[in-house]
Amino acid sequence: MTDLSPLCALGAPAPRRVSLGALTLAETPDCGLASLALRRDTPPPSLALPEPGRWQETDGVTAFWTGPGQWLVEMPGCAEVDAAARLAERAPGASVTEQTDGWVLVEITSTAGAAPVERFLERAVNLDLTRFAPGHATRSTVEHLGVYLLRRAEDRLGIWGMRSAAESLWHTLETIAGRLE
Repeated sequence: MTDLSPLCALGAPAPRRVSLGALTLAETPDCGLASLALRRDTPPPSLALPEPGRWQETDGVTAFWTGPGQWLVEMPGCAEVDAAARLAERAPGASVTEQTDGWVLVEITSTAGAAPVERFLERAVNLDLTRFAPGHATRSTVEHLGVYLLRRAEDRLGIWGMRSAAESLWHTLETIAGRLE
């Protein structure tokens, strides 16, 4: 009989986690993700929608801007439910699409404050770090991979990458973090 046990994006039953010096990288498979696009004459949704280059949390749901009138919305703990249906309840009349299975979230945390996260970012992406403070989000590339970056706090970073390239993304992030030691 076929084994239909669920696997994380990195191919294991349990999420991958590694600590390298002050940084910890953690695959976060329990976070649901849906896209939200407002239609003309749509009533405002019951969640805060941030401006370009920002992310914002409302009642445990985090939205980050992806384009004019468009956001991706994170819903922790909702990876195994219909995240799009839950978001659609909060945004009637908007276009909502399930994205959870197309993406992988890697959270990077530091036990030594902002400095290790900033050194990591300096090596990973081409960003002006003076303009990428907590509360900011952007699309960028890590090596050849398109990602969304969320600066959650001085010592915390969320990175969304395509699930089909999860292993390549993890390898790149782990290599960069390992070289900081």
